[in-house]
Amino acid sequence: MRQPLVAGNWKMNGSLASAKALVEGIKAGMGAISTAEMAVCPPYVYIPRVAELLAGSAIGLGAQDLSDQAAGAYTGEVAADMLTDIGCKYVIVGHSERRNIYGESDAFTAGKFVAARKAGLVPILCVGELLEEREQGVTEQVVGRQLDAIIALDGAAAFGSAVIAYEPVWAIGTGKTATPDQAQEVHAFIRGKLAALDAAVAGQVQILYGGSMNPGNAAELLAMPDIDGGLIGGAALKPADFLAIGKAANA
Repeated sequence: MRQPLVAGNWKMNGSLASAKALVEGIKAGMGAISTAEMAVCPPYVYIPRVAELLAGSAIGLGAQDLSDQAAGAYTGEVAADMLTDIGCKYVIVGHSERRNIYGESDAFTAGKFVAARKAGLVPILCVGELLEEREQGVTEQVVGRQLDAIIALDGAAAFGSAVIAYEPVWAIGTGKTATPDQAQEVHAFIRGKLAALDAAVAGQVQILYGGSMNPGNAAELLAMPDIDGGLIGGAALKPADFLAIGKAANA
């Protein structure tokens, strides 16, 4: 059985004070969560402080992005080894905001995925379609292409030490959410695509839903057979909401 994972993506939000309050609020409620793994992904500048606050807890630590390069003259970039050095376990790779706002290609994203795994990080690979792509009926082609970039560079077996997050771009920060059946359909497609290449890996890989999961819809989404948790945005900034999703993942 796959362990549920609920990972909070804080995006470009917070301060030292709010990070402390958020982590302490989550830690205080962890006693009610027995099954799901919880993780938080703060902005780079707050990762060391959050690592200190998480010390001794079961909450995982992640980053929101990384460089595809290991080291060197890449001003403004942060390498995978730097993230492991400050205690990160996870790193988000290929978030839709990186792909669609900053123009990061599938191939570039695949390079980041490989860099993360080489350093011992667990990449949380984001895949998903734009609204117009869903309306055109090409969701599977888009998600399949994004997965193929990883498979071509690192092989299907690489997903044995990675997490996938399906994030319909039209449902991020819009208040819209894919129905449980819509989300399950894409999750099943992802697992089926991997199963055709490596059945064991497909059976074990966690596939998270990343499109505006909140306390009101989490239980219904997480009841789907191929939805193994959530990559949480807005609700991750409120301890009560984040914990409520974690509790739903316990069921």
